Amino acid sequence: MTAPTPPTLSPAGRRARQLATTGLVLGVFLAALEASVVAAAMPSVIADLGGQRMYALPFAVYLLTSTVSSPLWGRASDVVGRRRLYLTGVVLFLLGSALCGLAQSMEWLVAARALQGLGAGAVLPLTLTIIGETYSLAERGRVQAFISGVWGVSGLVGPLLGGWLTDALSWRWTFYASLPFGVAALLIAWRHLRETGNPRPARLAQLDWAGAALFTLGSGLTVWGLEGRLWAMVGLGLLILIAAVGLERRHPDPLLPMRSLRERVPRVAFAGNALGGGAYFGVIAYLPLYAQGVGGGGATGAGAILTPMLVGWTLSAMLSARLLTRVPLALLSQLGFAVLTAMFAALTFAVHSPLWVTSALGFVVGVGMGFAMLSLLLSAQDRATRGELGAVTSGVLFARQMGGALGVAVMALLIGPAAIEAGGVALAEGLGRAYLLALGLVAAGLVLSLTLPRTGVRKVGDGTPQPEVSSD
Repeated sequence: MTAPTPPTLSPAGRRARQLATTGLVLGVFLAALEASVVAAAMPSVIADLGGQRMYALPFAVYLLTSTVSSPLWGRASDVVGRRRLYLTGVVLFLLGSALCGLAQSMEWLVAARALQGLGAGAVLPLTLTIIGETYSLAERGRVQAFISGVWGVSGLVGPLLGGWLTDALSWRWTFYASLPFGVAALLIAWRHLRETGNPRPARLAQLDWAGAALFTLGSGLTVWGLEGRLWAMVGLGLLILIAAVGLERRHPDPLLPMRSLRERVPRVAFAGNALGGGAYFGVIAYLPLYAQGVGGGGATGAGAILTPMLVGWTLSAMLSARLLTRVPLALLSQLGFAVLTAMFAALTFAVHSPLWVTSALGFVVGVGMGFAMLSLLLSAQDRATRGELGAVTSGVLFARQMGGALGVAVMALLIGPAAIEAGGVALAEGLGRAYLLALGLVAAGLVLSLTLPRTGVRKVGDGTPQPEVSSD
């Protein structure tokens, strides 16, 4: 398989593409701001609404709905086109954000986060799909660097903004903060984003709705069962997920790109994202609680501990985007997982250290994620045909987010609800066990990344020599 070749554009077409990309970047900022702002406010949300034992659910449910819907959005965009689905996703995200800010109970908040996650399941994967379809690999690197800069801004100001809004106003404003950016993204995309892909409306009914339902049910039962230590529910969820994979293998338009997954590079990209997501998002969900419960800081301090990780991810992703024309993507992936392995090993020994030590190590964890995740995504995209580009892109993000949802749930078991409520030394020791799990996950990712062959150079897009992504 080869990557789709972007069309040659006139000057007017390039300007229209730039304006559309601006709207897409604002949409990415919308999702990035939500992720960084809200995480810092969650301890205050729990204190206000109660339900300490439900602490992980707002994270897990958001990850779950964004995860299980992402492949459906991606596959549907391969069939009916990208634009209308992208706009629908932004609207759902904004509606969910507003309802989160209005929440009067934990149950309300969890339901609103589910809706918000459903919209997020469209925004990021369709943005990356559209960019992958309209830019050559060399151009995509520059655009990806710009998008990484957007993540950097949100990573730098988001946690601090979330903490400040919580301390100065209310945690509800952390959800309202994304609304202006979302409205701007919606209006720009509505005006300038053109339809891409190969729309085939007659085939909409052939989408893998049964597979989507099985993945949703199986994932939900598994995550919820892990949260409540309901092992029968966990077993049932896993059986349903196995049945979903079996259905995918036989469906003519599967939710996941089964044809692409027959190749080594997409398989490693999926597995590496699942392992990295489980480690990173599992840990990041509990660091604000750790900062407050162990360090004694307020919401602003809880936000500050997340900032280095997010900024590290951003800076290394920007560097990766500039290196991809000179360094094999496989090598960037291996470098990222090697850094992650070393840093999670260091965190297991630094769990009782001052918070600045955790922040410094967290910055390097973010660096590792930036190298590993971007290189795996671009590798998978470059092996996809146009008919599977949406499914491949959303599938990689599906794997990362599903790993994150499961990571949050499993780490809640390792930390323990009593430690989450007690804080202090008990919470620190529980987080140490979570670090050990994260270490095992990223070490497995490192081993997988070593199976990626390094390749030479081939022509992509406009004929400019570019590094060829590995082939079997």
